[in-house]
Amino acid sequence: MTGTMTSDLPINLGPNQAHPNRGHGLRRDDGDNDGNSPVMTGKRPPAKNTKLPQLLRVITKTLTMKTVIVTGASSGIGQGIAIAFGELGANVIVNYHSDKKGATDTLKKIQEAGGQGYIHQADVSKESEAMELINKAIETYNGFDILINNAGIQMDNSFSKMTLDEWTGVIDTNLTGQFLCAREAIKHFEKKKQTDTCKGNIIFISSVHDLIPWAGHVNYASSKGGILMLMKSLALEVAPKKIRINAISPGAIATDINEEAWSDEKKKKELLKLIPYQRIGNVEDIGKAAVWLGSDDSDYVIGTTIYIDGGMTLYPGFVDNG
Repeated sequence: MTGTMTSDLPINLGPNQAHPNRGHGLRRDDGDNDGNSPVMTGKRPPAKNTKLPQLLRVITKTLTMKTVIVTGASSGIGQGIAIAFGELGANVIVNYHSDKKGATDTLKKIQEAGGQGYIHQADVSKESEAMELINKAIETYNGFDILINNAGIQMDNSFSKMTLDEWTGVIDTNLTGQFLCAREAIKHFEKKKQTDTCKGNIIFISSVHDLIPWAGHVNYASSKGGILMLMKSLALEVAPKKIRINAISPGAIATDINEEAWSDEKKKKELLKLIPYQRIGNVEDIGKAAVWLGSDDSDYVIGTTIYIDGGMTLYPGFVDNG
């Protein structure tokens, strides 16, 4: 990407656009219990929300009463995914790092849609906080079913000027944070009784920059490339235990924090040159894929990355024969 385009550039070319105090902004967005921790018992009727297409509503039965943890869920893609699961009746743990208001708004939308959950503040790059996030979900709901590893940050600089703090800050959250949460989730899933069906499900949220190099953003691209092999290697290791691991790599996704990029016609025109499908994505595009990967309908999908990018990874410079 060049010029003013930043993958999460102004536009979110990956889930993790940097933004102070917002997940998918220039700061991080991970999550802690705020006291809103209902323990669901018994059967809850299917979610009443009808925003999602009919095709997705058919999987409501497989997600109702399941419990999902979404890291970095106070804004952007994480928020969209959390709401999508809530619309299908899941219990959702809304993790955030610093944007408590955003996390509260996410939970409110989940509850309005028919789902339940609570918010939990945690910096997932810190081992003790990542462990607490997972353990609280287990204590509250007697276990959980799905982890959405989404929290991340972006701290950009040219390589020769990049500080060690800028390097480690991004790697610690985007890669180590996903490792820590996944490790604790795997420990929980492994304790479940062995069956012929899925015992646990982890979805890594990465970026098209796990494939596309990105000058000026070496730390970010490196973290996303690391997620790609972390996901695949882990999928290979735990598939025999009936634990499913996959990833979603978003392209340019419009969120409130990058509105300037997609609402400005000149900037939008430049961005669309990178997208063969000629539209900018939205968080619902990611949410629909996430609930499918989290459902029993995708039970045979293992170690796969779904690129939701309008064709950005298809080398758009060759659209007119190069």
